[in-house]
Amino acid sequence: MTHRHDGGAPGAFDEAHRALRDLVLAATVRIHRSGVGYAPDEPGTFLGSGFFIAPNWVLTCAHVVHGGEGGDVAVIHQSGADQAASVVAGEVVATLPDRAGRPPSGSWPAPDLALVRLREPVGHACVYVSERPTAYVGEGKLLYAGWTVVGDQLQILDGPIEVQGTLGGWSAGAQMRLGHNDLPYGVSGGPVVDPQRGEVIGVLKSRADHGQGGTCTGIERLRTLPVPRGAATAEHDDVYQAVFHAHDRYHRHRQLPSGSRGATWADAQKRIGVRPGRTLSPDERTELLGRLAELPPPSGTRALLDILESLPDLELPQHLPAPRGWRDGLGLLYENARDDGVLKLVLDYTMRVMHADRPPTPSTLAAERALWDWVRQVAAGLDSGYRAGLARRHEEWSGLRARTRAPGHGPDGPVTGHDVPAGTRPRLDAPSPAVPAPVSVPAPVSVPAPVPVPAEAHGRDRPATPEGRDHTRVTPGLTVLLEVLRRGWEPDRCDWSVSVARPDGDVLRLHEAERTPWDGLAAEAAEPLAEAFRRCDAPDRPAPLQAALPHLLLGLPVDTWQLHAGEPPLGVQRPVVVRCSDRDQLPDDGEYNPDGADGHHERHDRWRRLHAHDARAEVLDCDDGVRQPVPPVSDLRDLAHRTVPVLCRYGEHRYEDDAAALARIVHAGFGVALWRRRSGRSDTVCGEFHRGARQAVDDGVSAELLPEVVHRMRVKLRAGRTEAYWADGIALYYDDPHRPLPGAGDLLEAP
Repeated sequence: MTHRHDGGAPGAFDEAHRALRDLVLAATVRIHRSGVGYAPDEPGTFLGSGFFIAPNWVLTCAHVVHGGEGGDVAVIHQSGADQAASVVAGEVVATLPDRAGRPPSGSWPAPDLALVRLREPVGHACVYVSERPTAYVGEGKLLYAGWTVVGDQLQILDGPIEVQGTLGGWSAGAQMRLGHNDLPYGVSGGPVVDPQRGEVIGVLKSRADHGQGGTCTGIERLRTLPVPRGAATAEHDDVYQAVFHAHDRYHRHRQLPSGSRGATWADAQKRIGVRPGRTLSPDERTELLGRLAELPPPSGTRALLDILESLPDLELPQHLPAPRGWRDGLGLLYENARDDGVLKLVLDYTMRVMHADRPPTPSTLAAERALWDWVRQVAAGLDSGYRAGLARRHEEWSGLRARTRAPGHGPDGPVTGHDVPAGTRPRLDAPSPAVPAPVSVPAPVSVPAPVPVPAEAHGRDRPATPEGRDHTRVTPGLTVLLEVLRRGWEPDRCDWSVSVARPDGDVLRLHEAERTPWDGLAAEAAEPLAEAFRRCDAPDRPAPLQAALPHLLLGLPVDTWQLHAGEPPLGVQRPVVVRCSDRDQLPDDGEYNPDGADGHHERHDRWRRLHAHDARAEVLDCDDGVRQPVPPVSDLRDLAHRTVPVLCRYGEHRYEDDAAALARIVHAGFGVALWRRRSGRSDTVCGEFHRGARQAVDDGVSAELLPEVVHRMRVKLRAGRTEAYWADGIALYYDDPHRPLPGAGDLLEAP
């Protein structure tokens, strides 16, 4: 469980562990129904346990607070055995998974976490929460604490419990299995502690119905809390950042000289012999995290991942919830760096955090100076070349920051930290005399086509160019890929995966599953998709989604899916396009093989010419409001290369199955097509759709921008803009033949 160089003193429950136990119990609370009044010790209102994760914040299980009323609970706490219990009202701010208005039937699904915010400030102790994921805890004994009812009396209890593996593998709902001790009623929501590192790593979720033990959810699952729309410019824009910034500042302030004689978590960790990352002392870690918490949070997970990926000799784990805060990035360094280079890696990471883009407010500048003081102090024992490299990088950045803050600097006046022109910012990841250069990660050979997104913010109208046409290519960015394969022997089920595709060719698979019922795909894919979007989205720049679907199900309305209750559909949040995941299974017409040499060449040639010339929409299944069959493949192949097929009558099933019509278009070598789903709307007037589709395709600046054009239409439609009503139910097929799907068919296996 504990790295052999990472500190920790296995053995008897000595004085250091008794101090740790006292700290845990002081922060463990019980949750009651609201309105307990003058009877705080009444077992009848008792719901379960929890613990103070930060000042005025309690972490517990969602199923515990679900027993409350109207989202309110009562939190009862006491800081010691000789202290009186205090009651304070609490508000349930967030639950995982989010089941707002939809209480689950049966047990609450994993991760089963809830955050409760106190309705008034009170003084209390807080636990120290690990910055490392629980996946690194594989075996050994842990400690737990919680409240229970013993003989009609509420009592706090604690004890050891043993790790017995995991439940759920690498999935987002993975839990740690615990055993070799009884877990009585009421302890759910209590803290689980790693006694060899002196930190809380999880939350007790459940107890076994038969036998001993139960399950535990890792604290890192809080990273999957819904992400706020737009950039998180301040910690209170994001519940996750608000909680953990307050946590880290609390423990730094507790370590400062004061009149209190009570032991701190860092004191207990030092007694145990903890050495975070095999390089920092508990004091140094507490100081560093506290100073990082004085800075604004990362603008998003993508910005944090960019910093981590720029570090040399660092291999990021891919199957855990991605890091979300500065502390999470630090925790990744501990387990994924060479033993002889952890300290320099920590310092390089700190420098990049310190120099990240942010508005240079007075409080931020003061926090950056304090962080630089910490870096200089810790680096004092390293070689002179490395210290000189740190000083040079800091001096370059400070000079640029000073110049950009000067009045009149830049074409439009003063420039903030967000406005530093590209190409003028010093390369903070550039190698210095004693700083290793970043290494590149080998990339797979095949990558899905990144869906292009224009430079303007999503939802805004693109200004027309003087010529009315602009064939300049846009720069692709990160793309999320949902790949779905139909199980031929189980047509009511599918295999699917979620991946992240980088423009440099690297494709990272985050999640895969088999035998999922079609009617459950949207719900099953919601959490993996949310994690992928969190890794890819930049402020005001949501990553596009490619839905690679079987040719018989290209009409699956992925753009209408919702990841969380109350959120806009995916097609409103971001560009969503459709691709074909089983091109090799297209029906053979006996004359033309789309996967043969001729078919391969024709697809590429049609795609190239379409994107090099003005596109033209061609409605194939409707003539002035009269339904007609889609032409055969041979006739479709004769259409001009700049043609974008349009289907107006998809969903009516008058001449043939709609899936066959779409498959025929794909079979004929088209990489771009447009249609609208009109199931149950046979009386819909066609004229406006024909006109809108032709304007979107013919009057657009490039076929390459069609994903964004369709996205803007969905945004306007959601906003009730009448000029977008023609686009109700619209879908876009956009499948670049130059970027084949990675590992097509990998999920298939014999029944």
